[in-house]
Formats: sequence, structure tokens, C-alpha cells
Amino acid sequence: MRLSTRNQLAGTVTSIEVGSVMTIVKIDIGGGQQVTASVTKDAVEELGLIVGSPVTALIKSTEVMLGVE
Repeated sequence: MRLSTRNQLAGTVTSIEVGSVMTIVKIDIGGGQQVTASVTKDAVEELGLIVGSPVTALIKSTEVMLGVE
């Protein structure tokens, strides 16, 4: 599969927190860095994700904002 998404981060699933609808998936991308994705419960099941699964986080966004006081 070819994708236009330029921000592709390969990693390994380190935890999966299943909610009633949404699931939080944490991915170790190396170097002490982690990416957290919020996806549907169905998506996790359809992708067959388990802790230890190799995955690629695809990030397609025009903005990423964080703020603290």
C-alpha cells in the first residue's frame, strides 16, 4: 500500500486501554519516545492489535497544538 502521509512513525504497541467505544493505544517509537492514538474499539479488533504488535502511526494533520501556563 502506498500512502501520501509523510509523517509515518514505526513502532510497537506497548499498551491498549479498551473503553466502551474508544480505545487508547500507546506505541513505543524508540529513543524513549511514545505516541498515543485514540481509535475505535472496532478498529483495534479489525487490525488484530495486541501488545507487542508492530504498527506504523500515520499522522496527517494541519496543526498540532499544546499549551501550558
